[in-house]
Amino acid sequence: MAKKQKTLLKDLVKHIDITKIDSTNIIDAMRDMSFSSRDTARAADILQMMVKNKDCSNWLILAGSTSAGGCMQVYADMVRFRMIDCVVATGASIIDMDFFEALGYKHYKGTPFVDDSMLRKNYIDRIYDTYIDEDELQACDATVKKIADTLEPRPYSSREFIWKMGEWLTKHAKKKNSLIQTCYEHQVPIFVPAFSDCSAGFGLVLHQVEQMKKGKPYMTLDSVADFRELTQVKLKAKTTGLFMVGGGVPKNFAQDTVVCAEVLGYDVPMHQYAVQITVADPRDGACSSSTLKEASSWGKVQTVHEQMVYAEATTVAPLIASYAYHQGDWKKRKAFAWANLFTKKTPAKTKK
Repeated sequence: MAKKQKTLLKDLVKHIDITKIDSTNIIDAMRDMSFSSRDTARAADILQMMVKNKDCSNWLILAGSTSAGGCMQVYADMVRFRMIDCVVATGASIIDMDFFEALGYKHYKGTPFVDDSMLRKNYIDRIYDTYIDEDELQACDATVKKIADTLEPRPYSSREFIWKMGEWLTKHAKKKNSLIQTCYEHQVPIFVPAFSDCSAGFGLVLHQVEQMKKGKPYMTLDSVADFRELTQVKLKAKTTGLFMVGGGVPKNFAQDTVVCAEVLGYDVPMHQYAVQITVADPRDGACSSSTLKEASSWGKVQTVHEQMVYAEATTVAPLIASYAYHQGDWKKRKAFAWANLFTKKTPAKTKK
C-alpha cells in the first residue's frame, strides 16, 4: 500500500501568488465583455470599493474546497495586505486545508477518473481532482485534540479556540504563512460556526471522550457565542462588505448579523457591499442560501453594490484579489484589528 500511495501522492497542488501575477489588464478587458467576464470585472470593482472605503470593514466568507485547490495563499494575502478584517468559514477550509498545511502536510494533484475504492485501500481521500493523505489528516485531528487538552475545560466560541490554534502555530508551524497564523498575527478573528463539521470535530470528540473516561471536565464549543461575537463585530463596524466564496452556513451566518443586531434592539445598516462567487442554482431555493438580491428582502444586503458571479471560484477569485492587490489602495487602509474586541495583542506590521 505504501508504494502505491507514494506513486499517487507525488504531484503537489501549488498555491497561486497574487503578488506575482497582475490581473489588471485582463480585468479591465473583461469589463467590456459579457456574461461571467463582465460579472467578474464588476466583482473586482466592488472589492475595490470595499478596500477604498476607509469606514468599511471587509469580511471574507469561505465555503468549499478552493483552499485545497490552490487559493490558500490568496486568502492569507488578502488578510496580510489589509483587504480583509474578519473571516467566516467552514471547518474544512480552516482546519482540513489551512491548519493541515500549516502542520507541513500537502495537497496533491489527482484525477476524478479513478477507482475510489482503490484510493480508500491506499488511505487517500479525494476532493474532486485533489488527493489528501488520510494518515496526515488524522495527525491533524490529533493535533487539534492536543491543543484542546491544554485548555481550561469550559465553553469556547470557535473564534476563541481558533485564536488558541493561531497562538500554537506561532511556536510550532512548519509552514509560517497559513491563514490561521496570519489572522492571529494581524488581529483578524476567524469564525467557524459549524466547527465540528470537519476533521477538527474528530479531534474534539477524542478530547471529550478521553476526559470523560478520566472523570474530568472537558472543553466545548459554543455556536451561540459565535453568533453573539460576530454580531458584536458588526455593531462596532457598522459599514461592512462581504467577499464570499461559496455560500452555505458561513454566508448565512455573516449575513444574519444584521438581523441579530435588529433583534437585540440595535439599528445597524445592511451589508453595503457584497460579492458572491458560486456555481449554485437559485431555482430550487438554495443557491448556497439565496441570491444577494433575495437576501435584501430579509434586510441583510443592500442591492446597490452587489454582484453574483456564477463561476468556479478557483478561476476568478485569484483574478479579483490580484486586481485589488495591484491597485494598491490597501496600502492606505487601516487595520481594524477586531480581535481586540476580545483580546489584546498588537497587530503585525505589513510590508508594503
